[in-house]
Amino acid sequence: MKVRSLTLAAALVALAVVTLPAAPEPASPATMPVSAIRPGMVGIGRTVFQGAALADFKVHILGVLANVIGPRRNLILARLEGGPLADTGVIAGMSGSPVYIDGKLIGAVSYALGSFSKAPIAGITPIGEMTDSAHYDGRRAVSAAAALRLPLTPEGVARALRAAVSSWAAPFASDPADIRADGASGLAGMTAGQVGSLLRPIATPLVMSGFDPSVGSLVADALRSDAFLPVSAGSAAQAAVAAAHPLQPGDAIGVNLVSGDLSLGGVGTVTAIENGHVYAFGHPLYNLGPTEFPMTRAYVYTILPSLYSSTKIAATTDVIGTFQQDRATAISGTLGPGPALIPIHVSLKAQRGPAHEFQFQVVRDQLFTPLMTYASILNTLASYERQYGAATFSVKGTATLKGHGEIHFEDMFTGDQPSVGAAAYIVGPLTFLLKNDYEPVEIQGLNISITSTEEPRTARLERIWLDGVRPRPGTTVPLKVLLRTFRGEEIVRTVAITIPAWARGHLSLLVSAGSRLAQIEQRQGGSEPHSIGQIVRELNDAPKNNRLYVQLLNSDPGAVVNGERLQGLPPSVLDVLASDRSNGSFAPLGSATIGEWELSTDYAVSGSRVVALDVGQD
Repeated sequence: MKVRSLTLAAALVALAVVTLPAAPEPASPATMPVSAIRPGMVGIGRTVFQGAALADFKVHILGVLANVIGPRRNLILARLEGGPLADTGVIAGMSGSPVYIDGKLIGAVSYALGSFSKAPIAGITPIGEMTDSAHYDGRRAVSAAAALRLPLTPEGVARALRAAVSSWAAPFASDPADIRADGASGLAGMTAGQVGSLLRPIATPLVMSGFDPSVGSLVADALRSDAFLPVSAGSAAQAAVAAAHPLQPGDAIGVNLVSGDLSLGGVGTVTAIENGHVYAFGHPLYNLGPTEFPMTRAYVYTILPSLYSSTKIAATTDVIGTFQQDRATAISGTLGPGPALIPIHVSLKAQRGPAHEFQFQVVRDQLFTPLMTYASILNTLASYERQYGAATFSVKGTATLKGHGEIHFEDMFTGDQPSVGAAAYIVGPLTFLLKNDYEPVEIQGLNISITSTEEPRTARLERIWLDGVRPRPGTTVPLKVLLRTFRGEEIVRTVAITIPAWARGHLSLLVSAGSRLAQIEQRQGGSEPHSIGQIVRELNDAPKNNRLYVQLLNSDPGAVVNGERLQGLPPSVLDVLASDRSNGSFAPLGSATIGEWELSTDYAVSGSRVVALDVGQD
């Protein structure tokens, strides 16, 4: 729930922020290389346990694990002491907490023993390895996507969504190291390799505001629950408190993925700030490489102790910069304006009650844009419509693409979980576009209208027939279509079919529901697209669930060449195309479409029927 007013104390802090002069950025601290670290050293760590106040804790160095998270990757093993750590163990949200020995920065608290361990044993990522990770530039290469076959089918959309989420796991190998296994560490008798195999990146609290818990769990599961810990939190009225002092090492910091009426992002800790460049976490958010994610302040409400994984209950607040790197040893970025986001507008109109309008923004990213859009739309439907029982959603809208026009949405989804189908219908095309192999695609905005009814609206195609005399070339004949609704009601519709003047011989009329037609066409001549223009055109022409498609077919052969359907080709041309496929893809077609019609309905229809025609002159 949004908090619309600040407390008096928070308001006074906000006033102080306005009237006080800006403080200078903290000077870059001296650092200590990992080669100088020895067992028995004692250092000081810094983090936020509550509110925005920095707190110190003691760090007892146990040793250095060499090559523990990859070649020439090291972790400093330490036992933490102070604050709530004796009761909580290492806390999710501490990732990035800086550690100093003799005033020199050695690195960031970033790893902990696996779940269900309350021992405050942590791995510290050396600061040198964190700063090295920020020296990469450039755009992230497109990840491999599931092969896109046109026309789209529900199976193809589902495949695209699965491809939108890749798995991430840090490698764990270890070499011998000097570890002081004192009684307090709880590691007595264990080798360096055994300790290294138990360490995992500290889970990142996935802070969600406005999200239904079931949708939040879906997101966390998609991103692997051992790397992210879903936490529900409202909007932070204490934003002014978090911003009362300039950002400094040890402060809580956020990475926003969704903002607006919904908010979702990860929370960690600042390790170091140097010339406006911020280093945090000490491990990846998702190890994506180059990114453009909003950097925010964060406010910590409290610590939730847990045997599974203690965590900070926090909220992200104001945007203060952009995270530009997500690497194995750190996330990093610069202070200043935040990145451009994708605006999404959702209008929800129910059969009962008033209409609702929602505005939110998601990050521009080939992985997170589809996933966050899917979660946001699914959550909006789940929050205002029932999640179980039959219902129907009618979807209309557009996605605006820079330089490539618009993708138009118009379809109907019904059944026991139509919200999943509706959300996937919108996100599937975005996934294809963002993962295409031809050129980068920039989504400028998404505008969606969804109308809901609390009943299934399905119909089955049962019969088709022609009324009247034998069809002749150049004449128009009525085609009758019989639909039976989910309640058993019969609906008869008529489509006027015009026979081309040149048509002769044996023809056939195919009447099919949209989903069935997509499957038929894909089997006959589905092919991979060869340009963004082809993808956009096919997405806009994709068969809809609430329509019947009528095709008049003859037996003339054809082919799909490089994604284009070529019909009525002479046998000699087909032979040439079939024998020389070095210049592109080729798929033969056994028939040609010589006439097409559509019949719009108020139902999600299923089934297909064919009737044979013998066209000639009397």
